[in-house]
Amino acid sequence: MAPPRSHQPETDVRVVHANGLDHAVFDQGQGPLILLQHGFPDTAHTWDLLVPDLVAAGYRVVCPFGRGIAPSALAPGDAYRVQDLAADLVALIDALGASTATLVGHDWGAAAVWGAAYLAPEKIERVAVLAIPHPLAVKPTAAKIWGARHFATFKLPGAARRFAADDFAEVRALYERWSPGFDWPDSEFEAVKNAYAAPGCLDAALGYYRRLGLWPFRGKVSMPVLVLGGQTDGVATAADFERAPRFVDADCTVKMLPGGHFLHREHPEPVRDALLDFLARPGASGRLSRP
Repeated sequence: MAPPRSHQPETDVRVVHANGLDHAVFDQGQGPLILLQHGFPDTAHTWDLLVPDLVAAGYRVVCPFGRGIAPSALAPGDAYRVQDLAADLVALIDALGASTATLVGHDWGAAAVWGAAYLAPEKIERVAVLAIPHPLAVKPTAAKIWGARHFATFKLPGAARRFAADDFAEVRALYERWSPGFDWPDSEFEAVKNAYAAPGCLDAALGYYRRLGLWPFRGKVSMPVLVLGGQTDGVATAADFERAPRFVDADCTVKMLPGGHFLHREHPEPVRDALLDFLARPGASGRLSRP
């Protein structure tokens, strides 16, 4: 058994107060604002391979640590619903001194980006999502339910203790399950394990699963959307991603790229190219379209 891990403070973050919480963010570059929201089990470091190219292309790139994910503040009570994370993104746009932004999200971050597009379409120039096409686009099957069994097990008593066992061995287990066939180096998980070693952080991360309910938003978003899926994703299938345009009343591009659920870490170059191409297209702030 590995000895207990000691949390080491992050460096080079700034703290931004938004939606009643202190959010730790990486803030780089100048130009139009892009917010990149990570998923689970992950941190803002998930974007490290993409940020330099986005900054070089002339964008201000801000990567928040999600609420409760160290060094961001813990949320009061158990306020870890997707609505809360989406509201954080909307509030961060104002707190960062911008009127609009492009939102990019992966996994839980993708769900939050979809939610933000519903909450404040006038503030969202465009949306890019990775690994989650749209929460309502994923059709359940026996294989998907098995691949997503953590949605149930993380609600059980003792989930955090089991997750933290043997130096957070569950992190690797999930990456290998959702991105099968990729040879993950141990270094890939250091940022996640370090964050989860902070007091209260792992319990907060699992709080998103405790608070998970029915998708709370209705209608269609009408800003341009880019949907990126991994060809070997361990849960979502190509058919799930192809259903995403049903929830968009604007241009919606779906691309299946090499890699699994963590495609932006496995093969960052095609993800980078798809994002830069999408960002270069003409686009404008959206509105919410009701059916």
